[in-house]
Amino acid sequence: MKTSLAAGLKFTFRYTVPENKTVPHVFTESERFREMPQVFATAFMVGLLEWACIEAMQPHLDPGEQSVGTGIWVTHTAATPPGLTVTVDLTLVATEGKRLTFEVRAHDGIDLIGEGKHERFVIDREKFVKRVAAKKAAALGA
Repeated sequence: MKTSLAAGLKFTFRYTVPENKTVPHVFTESERFREMPQVFATAFMVGLLEWACIEAMQPHLDPGEQSVGTGIWVTHTAATPPGLTVTVDLTLVATEGKRLTFEVRAHDGIDLIGEGKHERFVIDREKFVKRVAAKKAAALGA
């Protein structure tokens, strides 16, 4: 992790909401989800906030490093129909070793649709993948 990944870092990310990121497309095996209105799903908004933070961090990571989300505390306060562009503005507000805390805000050009905090942790990808594989093997009795 480079020293440039520090509190005060700001980043803006834009995403145009397609139909397949609306509520009926969350857990399509659920009839209750399929019956819901076609608006940007909270589940996908959370993913978008994570994606924005990942992109903000990318130029500041060393080879072999990635990050994983470890916490999300956000509101989703306005509905966004497909076709609108959501703008995510974020600020890295704290770093504690490899733990990073971002303030995030999402706006669809008409309304503030969500805001809050997101926490990520910088990992060594290879070590992480090995730990997950060992966990899976232990769970399967291999």
